[in-house]
Amino acid sequence: MIIMAGKGKEILDELRLVVTGKTLDALLPPLVFAITNGFWGLNRAVLVALSLSLLLGLRRLLLGQKATYALGGFLMVGLASGLALLTRNASNYFISSAITSGILLTAALASLFMGKPLAAWASHLSRGWPLDWFWRADIKPAYREVTLFWAVFFSLRLSLQLVLLRSGDALRLAWANTLLGWPVTGSVLVISYLYGIWRLHNLGGPGVDEYRKGVQPPWRGQVRGF
Repeated sequence: MIIMAGKGKEILDELRLVVTGKTLDALLPPLVFAITNGFWGLNRAVLVALSLSLLLGLRRLLLGQKATYALGGFLMVGLASGLALLTRNASNYFISSAITSGILLTAALASLFMGKPLAAWASHLSRGWPLDWFWRADIKPAYREVTLFWAVFFSLRLSLQLVLLRSGDALRLAWANTLLGWPVTGSVLVISYLYGIWRLHNLGGPGVDEYRKGVQPPWRGQVRGF
């Protein structure tokens, strides 16, 4: 039980590293936009979504968080709202989400083709671990397989988003994007983390700390962090 509790805390810490503070900004404006559009129309929906995004950005600033996060969230809502207004179609608010899925899918597939898996780049950028460690023959397969898993997820998400965009139902799009956002993405990250740690252990390579210190085999391997 103690081991399971420790592993659960470890997974929560890893998720917190990835999603710290960004969930609210991503989930609330699209849902509020769709609900407001259903009751009061497109113009008010855009106004409410932009106002909410601005308030969330101001909240970030008051909490001492980076201004780039606050500005980025507001700009994304502004872009989505602009598309909806220009086309006079509320469902087009969610085109940017489909574009993001397409970009991520393309990046995952391109990284696999080039032999530099996207999961390795993501881990390097978030943790600052040496790139050379990720490209070792006894390390890289774990990141390649996780990237392939991500590519399947991005492909399924994009397919569903495109089907719903064709339907033109803004409320269904809002709920689908909400569920396909952090709830499902969080599950994907947990699976990626658990599989990645298990795979690194089976590959028998050095842990990143052992690699940095030049420890000779036999290695203990990576025990936390992927």
